[in-house]
Amino acid sequence: MAVPTPHSRPRIPGSGLAKGLAVTLRTMTRKTVTAQYPDVQPELPPRSRGVIALFEENCTVCMLCARECPDWCIYIDSHKETVPAAAPGGRERSRNVLDRFAIDFSLCMYCGICIEVCPFDALFWSPEFEYAETDILELTHERDKLREWMWTVPEPPALDPGAEEPKEIAAARKAAEKLEAQRAQEAQQAQQTQQTQQTQQPPQAPQHTHQPGQPDQAQQKAEGEE
Repeated sequence: MAVPTPHSRPRIPGSGLAKGLAVTLRTMTRKTVTAQYPDVQPELPPRSRGVIALFEENCTVCMLCARECPDWCIYIDSHKETVPAAAPGGRERSRNVLDRFAIDFSLCMYCGICIEVCPFDALFWSPEFEYAETDILELTHERDKLREWMWTVPEPPALDPGAEEPKEIAAARKAAEKLEAQRAQEAQQAQQTQQTQQTQQPPQAPQHTHQPGQPDQAQQKAEGEE
């Protein structure tokens, strides 16, 4: 049997019921708001997990998303193609070409592991949620449908003004600045070479044009001396 402490207050019988009824009464007095769906689309949070969209151009068929998926709901097929050498004497290379990329959303548990492990940013969360089907077999969506959902992916949030610049952007900016400085130096050297050639070129003697039927200047001078 619990012994009441000196600071504890005796509970009034029915106090818990009274608190619950008070919450019910407050809710009953509020204005009812009905969501007019599907006529009015709901406002979803920016990071809503609807479906997984595919940006096919970034996919290198590394199979990392399919291997890490705990439900094994990602199906990928590909083949290899030989790429000719970029320069004479170079070596041919082979690359993977994507043939099929499908996700079975009847098995997907929306954990987002495939999106996190993708090293090339080929998978994104889309807030699209209207993809219910009457047949469970139709919940396996191919890459064409996944590509259509890519256009519904919201823009990423802006970075914090005080945050450190991403390494990728910094490296790209440094490479662009280096290339611009190299081009400016080459243009300056070409201009200096052109000026040097113009100063070293000997002056050309004036050319006299002689038209048929008119006496030459030397001939006129000789006739004048006679």
